[in-house]
Order: sequence, then C-alpha cells, then structure tokens
Amino acid sequence: MPPDPDLNALRLELARLRAVRGWTYDELAAHSGLARRTVIEIEQGRTIGTLKTWHALAHALGTPFEQLFATLCHGHDQPGSADG
Repeated sequence: MPPDPDLNALRLELARLRAVRGWTYDELAAHSGLARRTVIEIEQGRTIGTLKTWHALAHALGTPFEQLFATLCHGHDQPGSADG
C-alpha cells in the first residue's frame, strides 16, 4: 500500500503561494474563478476540493500542477524516486 498523502502539506502550500503573492481569499477566488468560500474551505482543511478545483488554483497561482501536488508526498519518497 502506498503511504497516505499529506493533505495538510498541500493546503499549507496553497496558503504559502497565496501569501507570497499577497493575495486575499477574494483575489485568489477571482483569479481562479472559484467561489471565495471554496478557497477558504480548501485552505483551512475543511474540504479537499476536486481535481478541477486544484487545476484552477494551480493556473491562478502560476504554479505547475505537478509541483503543487508534489507536496502530497511530504515526509515520504515520491513515486518513481530512486528510493520509492
């Protein structure tokens, strides 16, 4: 069985990327086309969101999708790594 994904690391990376840009929840929502409530609930860990939602967030933040999702492997080797 693969290790559990680190969903907390993913939401923290979202918060970090938003903070680096100096964006409010409203600004990230506007850039991503998502509802403010959705952005808040994902960042605060109340929901995980859909693949489509994360795709929109990655594009809004100008972050490669694979880079954003690499945080899910925080604390363990990523698939395809020499040790994993």
